[in-house]
Amino acid sequence: MLLPTTLSLAAAAAIVNLWLMIRIGRLRARDRVLYGDGGNEMLIRRMRAHANFTESTPLVLILIGAVELSGKGGQWLAIVGAVFILGRISHAIGMDGRVPFRSTGALITMLTLLGLAVVAVLITLGRF
Repeated sequence: MLLPTTLSLAAAAAIVNLWLMIRIGRLRARDRVLYGDGGNEMLIRRMRAHANFTESTPLVLILIGAVELSGKGGQWLAIVGAVFILGRISHAIGMDGRVPFRSTGALITMLTLLGLAVVAVLITLGRF
């Protein structure tokens, strides 16, 4: 079974992940930090943004895939996934020091995880 929403969001997540890696790599090259963080605060922030992305994104993709497999997805699921991706980009930008972006991105991530978890439980119980 083809899962177009999940596949599209996984592709978007891969591109965001690549962008996060490139941001770290460019900073490492500029400041000549080959291993670890070298005590570089901006590098620590960007590494943490990347780690946070890799911590939350798999769970969201699994939940989106499961909802889509259940046949209960639709346009709303794609919108939720797109908002999640935008939230992760916002969070990464915010980790560079723009606090409103960071908190907005974190809130979007938490609400996405919670909302998809609730939908998954409701589908399991036959109430969605």
